[in-house]
Amino acid sequence: MWKLLVGFVVFAALALFILSRGGDIDMSGEKHDVAAHAEPAASVAASAPEAAASAAASAASN
Repeated sequence: MWKLLVGFVVFAALALFILSRGGDIDMSGEKHDVAAHAEPAASVAASAPEAAASAAASAASN
């Protein structure tokens, strides 16, 4: 049992050493930038009815 505990401590120390030498490591998890992805979709959805209306108006005038 003590060998298992020593092995865990050695492995944890090695992992901490490697992570500390790695430089800029972000351990905060996944990033989801909702505002950047929602804005283009909203602008495309807002311009779609305008484009359809202008196409219908130009077709009606011909």
